[in-house]
Amino acid sequence: MRIFSGIQPTGRKHLGNYIGAIRQYVEGQDRVADGESIYCIVDLHAISVPYDPAELRERVYDTTAILVAAGLDPGRCILFRQSDVREHTELTWLLSAVTAPGDLNRMTQFKEKSAKQRELVSAALFLYPVLQVADVLAYKADEVPVGEDQRQHVELMREIARRFNERFAPGSPIVVEPEHRIPEVGGRVMDLQDPTAKMSTTSGSEQGTVLVLDTEKALRKKVMSAVTDSGSEIRRAPGKEGIANLIEILAVVRGSDPAAIEAEFEGSGYGDFKRAVADEVAGYLAPVRERYDGLRADEAELERILEAGAEKARAIASVTVAEVRDAMGIGPAGPA
Repeated sequence: MRIFSGIQPTGRKHLGNYIGAIRQYVEGQDRVADGESIYCIVDLHAISVPYDPAELRERVYDTTAILVAAGLDPGRCILFRQSDVREHTELTWLLSAVTAPGDLNRMTQFKEKSAKQRELVSAALFLYPVLQVADVLAYKADEVPVGEDQRQHVELMREIARRFNERFAPGSPIVVEPEHRIPEVGGRVMDLQDPTAKMSTTSGSEQGTVLVLDTEKALRKKVMSAVTDSGSEIRRAPGKEGIANLIEILAVVRGSDPAAIEAEFEGSGYGDFKRAVADEVAGYLAPVRERYDGLRADEAELERILEAGAEKARAIASVTVAEVRDAMGIGPAGPA
């Protein structure tokens, strides 16, 4: 059993990132054998939209420090920077031979991101999903822990893997069709000020986005000012998206069930409920904030972690790429 997932270095990590992805990374590390959970900071994906080069390098270190602070152990998992393993880009080109333009045109994230860009809409943004496919297929991963918004991308991974195997390796598959792992609760955390929109540091509201590194005071202010509705019942129902979002957040933080949260707070007011959510989320994120500063201060150690992870990742990905090249007739024939 092998797990792979990638995380963007752009923006500051928020509660939705933590619940939907980072929490799953740590749990995955504990579910599989050492070295079989592989996590990648996808700096190549980050250049598909306008960005600042110096800031990108800083964000890579920020993200590495947050992941380690959250509980990833570089001695047990493989944690690396995407651009350090060039097999990702080569495999992207090879897999583009079995990817139809229509596959990419229908990707929801491409439509959303391209519509928002006022500058050049790059070919890199269009090809972004193929690089995602290469990221995962390079490691023959069985499982991809993601948030709900990435479901379509994992479906594309499966389709391209199937297409490649049918065309170039019939009867003896080379690449693996991965399965997504999406949390039943918390797979899509919403903006606290606009509960119809996903929490985001790039397109969401500042007051509606709880950052992992927010001070406790700032965090509490954001939760207490969360948009709800004119009712008083703490339950999930149409028209109560704000309360439903807070119920799911509290359920995840407590490791509970949303129905149990509803039962516990039946008859309580929104103010008391929000205070409970703020208390629990503050306590949930406090250990990460406390560990982060010390980790982030030592960039040499962060670089060492990324370089060591890249060496391990390259050892796996290079084998897959060699098999793909041979099957596609690229370069000299491999051993019989």
